[in-house]
Amino acid sequence: MTIMQLKYVIAIDEECSMRKAADRLYVSQPGLSSAVRDLENEIGIQIFERVHNGVVTTAAGSSFIAYARNAVEQFEQVETRYLNKRNEKPSFSVSMQHYTIAVNAFIETVKEYDVQEYQYFIRETQTGEVIDDIKTLRSEVGVIALSDFNKNTFKKVFADASLEFHELFTRNTYVYLKKDHPLADREEISLDEMQDYPCMVFDQGDNTSFYYREEALATYDYKKIISTNERATSIELMLGLNGYAVGAAMLGDSLNTSEIKVIKLKEEESLTFGYIIRKGAALSDMGQTFISKLEQYSEA
Repeated sequence: MTIMQLKYVIAIDEECSMRKAADRLYVSQPGLSSAVRDLENEIGIQIFERVHNGVVTTAAGSSFIAYARNAVEQFEQVETRYLNKRNEKPSFSVSMQHYTIAVNAFIETVKEYDVQEYQYFIRETQTGEVIDDIKTLRSEVGVIALSDFNKNTFKKVFADASLEFHELFTRNTYVYLKKDHPLADREEISLDEMQDYPCMVFDQGDNTSFYYREEALATYDYKKIISTNERATSIELMLGLNGYAVGAAMLGDSLNTSEIKVIKLKEEESLTFGYIIRKGAALSDMGQTFISKLEQYSEA
């Protein structure tokens, strides 16, 4: 098995055609077909099924190609870092759940490392993808919050993935709603009182388990739920539909958060904020700076 063979099957999967993949890769179609057959024979699975108008990736092939993408991406990172040093730009990458504090810490870090050229990445994404990004070295640091409900489960997930979770601080649970919401005059509120209004949660893709929800009180029986994948969308829906969200009172000052009120929730479940890295990994200077910026929010 070679990196080139992995690149071949990725291209075929994306093009759904041996001919188009061969043109894209500047190789002959017979040579490409032969390389794929050799790979299929070596690993003992059929990656593609030939059909009259191209190829279809098999279920086993899709699983293999997912791993192939990670392998190729990591190979290219090594290649860029060690074989193409003359063209290398400073690089740093963070993956995170949907928390403004991580964005603010990233902004402050970039300002400190505002060199003439750089290539920085910030991925605000689903819980499972944050974990996968650190596991596959796509990002150096992952920012994540654990609830009382899922903390022990994720300790095992992290251990199985050779990741370390470093706790930063813990916050109590609050409700976010717009300032002119019918219940905005309360000093404290319960979820039962919010049942007639839609609750905003962040979509977790294929990970439908309650354990992967990044909000506290994930197992509560909400009558109305709207799943989104962006903070801006979630806030617009809250404003437009008299909706609400459950969080840790750490919205920040971006987006339309000036129109949002935070009220203490009667139901108690704390959120523990922290970061994950590969086990035994040494943080870069930029990574250490980013963590120090996050730690400042422990006093907020």
